[in-house]
Order: sequence, then structure tokens, then C-alpha cells
Amino acid sequence: MKLSLLEKQEAATAVRIRGRTFTAEELSKIKLLVERSPGEHRFELSKRVCRGLGWIQPNGRLKDRSCRDVLARLHEIGIIHLPNPRRPAVRRRPVQITERSAPKPPASFGPRDIDAASFRIVSGTGNLDQERLWNEYVERYHYLGYGVPVGPHIKYFVIREGQPIACLSFAGAAWRVEARDRWIGWNCKERERNLCYVLNNTRFVIFPWINVRNLASRLLALAAKRIAADWQRLYAYQPLLLESFVDSERYTGACYRAANWMLVGFTKGRGKLDRDFRAHLSKKAILLYPLTKDATRCLRG
Repeated sequence: MKLSLLEKQEAATAVRIRGRTFTAEELSKIKLLVERSPGEHRFELSKRVCRGLGWIQPNGRLKDRSCRDVLARLHEIGIIHLPNPRRPAVRRRPVQITERSAPKPPASFGPRDIDAASFRIVSGTGNLDQERLWNEYVERYHYLGYGVPVGPHIKYFVIREGQPIACLSFAGAAWRVEARDRWIGWNCKERERNLCYVLNNTRFVIFPWINVRNLASRLLALAAKRIAADWQRLYAYQPLLLESFVDSERYTGACYRAANWMLVGFTKGRGKLDRDFRAHLSKKAILLYPLTKDATRCLRG
């Protein structure tokens, strides 16, 4: 199908969404795919666009969740026209706090009593009860509470004698971080292409009744040793770099540095939604952990 002059003009300008630049050619393809299926709802359209443009994860799954966000943004700015949602947006239900996550008696053990076998993957296992319990612990004991992860992610329980003692999670990296990007040395195109190989340590909490010296750095070191293999098993590719942001007004980040993470700088305190360049949030220390010796070279290539 040939584009009319008007359609070519509409698609002539590249658009940047979620840190990625969509070329005029890509926008034209998306527009055609949407227009060819006027009777389909948004979910089916996102799957059609994924198949048409080859937006497929290494594990074979469609990137339809990210695609729906892209289509919604293109709809907002008038490049495409989507059908009305079939149902109104539903706000996330509050995480219910129960006795299951109530404080436990203090536990006595050493950091070396915890090893890689103490980690239990919670996400992607089909065990909804364990995933809800992980969410509850994080909501109750992490200062940021629970946040719904978007895209590929891994949640871990750390178990000692059958009881959870800590939670960790890893998910997609931040789109743009000046100090991190400078350390890697990549350009915009390289970052867009390879950002999926950087994982963010989105949550890390040891429960208040666990008071074991050097345990935090021990857990971070163990997580770094196994995350690549776990990610490969779930998502069919291996990450190259870990990042974390530590609120410098609350914590020193000493446990990360003790686990050989590198402090490369600080955020500007703007946050993801700052469009007016007004720094109003606490500055966060930016810490990185390469998972391979040639991580920077691979991320640039």
C-alpha cells in the first residue's frame, strides 16, 4: 500500500518515546498496521504491531506491553488513532499487610551461612501466593514501598531456615543517567540499542529483625554472581551491567561498595517526571557493577 502525500507529511518527523527514537519509516509502518485493522482493540493491535515490526524478546515473547505504551503515546500526539479502551483504567490496589509479614524473633547466624542456594526466584514461577508475599514484605519494610515492575524483571526472596530474611529485585535500567552513560562511553544510538543489557537493582531490603554484620554486602555479591544465569533462563539473554541508585540523604551505600560496586556519580535530584528542570528530589548515588570484564566495550558495540 502506497502512502499519500498527506500521510508522508504526517510521518515525516521522527518521534522519541521512552528513550527510543522512532524514525519516519517506523512511524509509517505502525500507522499502516493500525489502519489495516480498524476493528481490533488495543491489545490485539499491539500484538499485530509487534509481529509486523519484529518487536520480539530474545525468549520469543512479544514486546506487547512496551508496544501498548508506544501506541498510546502516538495516539496522544495524533500520529495514529486508536479505538477507545474496552475498560477504564484500573488503579493498582493497595498491597494488603497481613500477619504473614509481621516481625519475627531475631535470628542468629553469620553472613557465610547464606549462599547462592538461599536465593529463591519469585517472579515468573506461577506461584502467585509467593509473589504477593514478596510484594507485601517490600511494601511493609522498604522505604519506597512496592512498585509494579514494567517489563522483564526478577524478584528474589533470600531464605534462612525456611523463613525469608530479605528481598531483592532487578528490572530494566533508567533511560538516561549522565554519570553512567559517561562511564560506559556510548552514544545515543548505542544506548538505545543496548540498554536492555543494563539491569537496575530496583529494591533491596533486609528485614528489621535481621541484624547480621556484613550481610548486605554478602547478599549483593551473591546476587551479582547469579543474576546473569537467572536472566538468561527467564529472558534468553545475559545482562552486562548492574546499576543502583542509593538515596544519599538516607544511606551511605557502603554495602554496595563493600561488594565491589563502583560509585560513578550522583543524580541531579530531578526524577523521571521533571520536565521543567527543577531539582526537588534527594540526590542519589549512582553505583555500577560490571558483570563481565569487557562490559563497556560490549555495551558500546
